[in-house]
Amino acid sequence: MRRFLLENAYQVLVLTQAVLWVMAGYWGHRIVNRWRLIAAQREARSLIENAERDAASIRRAAEVAAGSDALAAREDFEKQTTIKRAELDEKEKRLIGREASLQEKLETLIRREEELRESDLKIAARLAELDRLKADAQALVQQQRDELHRLSGLSPDEARHQLLHRVELETQADAAALVRRNSQQARADAEREAKRIVSIAIQRCAAHHVNETTTTTVPLPSEDMKGRIIGRDGRNIRAFEAATGVSLIIDETPQVVVLSGYEPVRREIARVALTQLVADGRINPGRIEEVVQKAAADMEETVRQAGEDACARAGVQNVHPETVKLLGRLKFRHSYAQNVLDHGVEVSQLVGAMAAELKLDVPLAKRVGLLHDIGKAVSAETEGSHAIVGAEFLRKYDEPAEVVAAIASHHEETEPNIYGVLASAGDAISASRPGARSESAAVYLERLGKLEALASGFPGVERSYAIQAGREIRVIVQPAKVDDAAATLLARDIARKIERELRYPSQIKVTVMREMRVVEFAK
Repeated sequence: MRRFLLENAYQVLVLTQAVLWVMAGYWGHRIVNRWRLIAAQREARSLIENAERDAASIRRAAEVAAGSDALAAREDFEKQTTIKRAELDEKEKRLIGREASLQEKLETLIRREEELRESDLKIAARLAELDRLKADAQALVQQQRDELHRLSGLSPDEARHQLLHRVELETQADAAALVRRNSQQARADAEREAKRIVSIAIQRCAAHHVNETTTTTVPLPSEDMKGRIIGRDGRNIRAFEAATGVSLIIDETPQVVVLSGYEPVRREIARVALTQLVADGRINPGRIEEVVQKAAADMEETVRQAGEDACARAGVQNVHPETVKLLGRLKFRHSYAQNVLDHGVEVSQLVGAMAAELKLDVPLAKRVGLLHDIGKAVSAETEGSHAIVGAEFLRKYDEPAEVVAAIASHHEETEPNIYGVLASAGDAISASRPGARSESAAVYLERLGKLEALASGFPGVERSYAIQAGREIRVIVQPAKVDDAAATLLARDIARKIERELRYPSQIKVTVMREMRVVEFAK
């Protein structure tokens, strides 16, 4: 029991102590907070007092600064005001000066306006006087015209017609003189430049010429060979002619037979075949056919090689193989005394030299010169001139359009381009070399007759004479029908008609002569 009481007493004591400690903590906390509150109040009062003192100090400083700024602003304002006032005074002075100047100008303009008004009045008076004088002059002109018509006996239309006719004659004379001067100057310049270019081209190349022929002779080792060539009943010669297409002529000329034909390649094949047959000695129809076929095959290679050699000599590249073969066939063709293939190479060199002087495409010009006569190698059955035929052939094998056009026009059958003109010039130069052309007397006389007939066909021509082997035509006109001005125009017209209608080497000089001869007899 005691123990129970002791334990309860202890618990009560502990509980009592806890209560005391709680009460002590509460009251202690209240006391501390009270002390803190009092301290905070004291500190707040101190801060308020300090803030009030600082605010008063700042207010005093601000008042002092505001006073200084106001003073400075006042001084600056007064200074700016002074400056503005000075500027306004200066502007006012300038405005006053301008106003005075404008007033002076206005007075000047008023004076000028008055002067112009007076001038207008004077001009109006003068115009009225001029109108009166003009009317008087027109009346006087009409009076003089009437008097002139009365004295001359001509109507106004007749007088106008005579005046226009006289003006026309004077204008025609002036035009003829101008044409003569321009033609002479242009001809002199053109001839000088053309001679220079042509002389350079001619000096750079030369060629030899051979006589044209349609027959070929083949030498024989003996007269007995003629019988073997003929064969029994002539079968060998018939077989040979059938295989080659060439006539074999056996006459009384010793140890020689003649091959005749217009196709030069066939004639050359026949010559080669016959030479081989004579050298071999075995001549019969079978052997003849075999040898001719072999010669024809060899001729293809010869023709190709000739075409390639010509291209190499002319410096022309990238030529189609078919064109090369056709070009090589020209080796066996001749025009007058010229070998056509050599002629083409020569023309190529001439045209190339002239193109170089004119700053043109030299390779293209050489190509035109080399191929310009290729139409002569085309089969004779083809219709058309060799220029047109050759151009059509080259068009099939993709030759440049300029080359085709130049070749088609080198005989002026189509409109020529610059390379066609050069090809025509080179062709004429090559053809006019000594020995290059040979023509019969009948052809020569016919050409001269055509030249004289052409010149005599113009009105006012009395006689015409072709001289210098047809390189000059002298025309004598009737002086009563052709005056000096018309003679100049007549010479030009004759030259143009010769260019259009005739074919001739080099150039033809046209000379028109007009003279007045008066003959009287003393009896």
